[in-house]
Amino acid sequence: MTESITITDNRTGQSLEIPIANGGIAASEWSKLLRGIWFYDPAFMSTAACESAITYLDGDEGVLRYRGYPIEQLAESSTYLEVAYLLLFGELPDKAQYEKWTNDVSRHTFIHENVRKRFLEGFHYDAHPMGMLVSTVAALSTFYHDAKDIFDLDSRHLQVVRLIAKMPTIAAAAHRFSLGMPFVYPDNSLDFITNFLSMMWRVGDPVLELDPRMIRAMETLFILHADHEQNCSTTALRVVGSSHVDPYSSCAAACAALYGPRHGGANESVIRMLMEIGSYDRVPEFIAGVKSGRGLLQGFGHRVYKNYDPRARIIKRAAEDVFAVTGRNPLLDIALKLEEVALSDEYFLSRRLYPNVDFYSGLMYQAMGFPIEMFPVLFAIPRTAGWLAHWLELLEQGAKIARPRQLYIGEAKRDYVPAAQRWAGAP
Repeated sequence: MTESITITDNRTGQSLEIPIANGGIAASEWSKLLRGIWFYDPAFMSTAACESAITYLDGDEGVLRYRGYPIEQLAESSTYLEVAYLLLFGELPDKAQYEKWTNDVSRHTFIHENVRKRFLEGFHYDAHPMGMLVSTVAALSTFYHDAKDIFDLDSRHLQVVRLIAKMPTIAAAAHRFSLGMPFVYPDNSLDFITNFLSMMWRVGDPVLELDPRMIRAMETLFILHADHEQNCSTTALRVVGSSHVDPYSSCAAACAALYGPRHGGANESVIRMLMEIGSYDRVPEFIAGVKSGRGLLQGFGHRVYKNYDPRARIIKRAAEDVFAVTGRNPLLDIALKLEEVALSDEYFLSRRLYPNVDFYSGLMYQAMGFPIEMFPVLFAIPRTAGWLAHWLELLEQGAKIARPRQLYIGEAKRDYVPAAQRWAGAP
């Protein structure tokens, strides 16, 4: 039996049956009966704005899959570039495809010297790294004019490779500029993660020695952040990309959305909360304050997940490897106690507030030596793969330009009164 719903217009008595497909109903069918009547759904709480084959998310069950592959399996065994390939092209690469893909990416890691010398170095000395990233990604569209030919498949692929390859270089350059340190050029003999960390931290020595556990932890974090369905930044990219602008401008829009503290800055809020709590012993006092409305429990709850965020479980385990190398972050004990107290309290359980990916990721980044200002930048690097996968998908689907409707709540028609009459008698 076909699943469907029936809607009735009580003004006319007319009814219409609409099939349920893939968990949704088509608004175009709704409008056949109720023309000019719009769904009112602020923040898209109950609206599916597109169809996508990239990421599956079941928030009630705490399930996340990329192209059908469970996130737990990918985080355990895959690499970021392999996952990027999967997201972009739909299948895991074979050996030849993977070697070509990684080689292509490594050949495009350098940024134009004018981007570095005349653009990046033109920022104020204390510019925020994420602001620098947003601006620089947008500026790349002025260097690669072929990017505007979005329906040339070869050109389209080239821009994808360029963006995946150059994001770590731009990110590291923004970080070093903020510290007044000289830029480090990419070393294309290194793998993707090691190359990024080398550009971030290398000083003097020709090779940066890194513990393999640190490299694997970054690989895991990048995989977990590679895509997450229709979040704020991905939606921004799809809306801007629907105008058929170049991918650099679309990704810059996504970066700008990610810049906000509600999105890419959420793990920074967790760190600041833990620092505010200050000690293990103050956790019960802080929890009591949250329950009485005197504070916010950062890193708990999620717009989509109503269960334990599967990414948080993976990061919590990966954090132990990082702390084995760096030493235990004292904020971790506060975080673990906070999780223990919250998950044994009916107040939070009844509201289905569980740790999300931001609760532990900031602790890992901080332990690895990244400043808080770099947190949203570290989010943007891996998410570029997901953004571009959605950009390719919307072009392949022939998506229409985004143009939502509104419910007008302003003044009714009014007649204009000339200024001389309005001002007559004014002091």
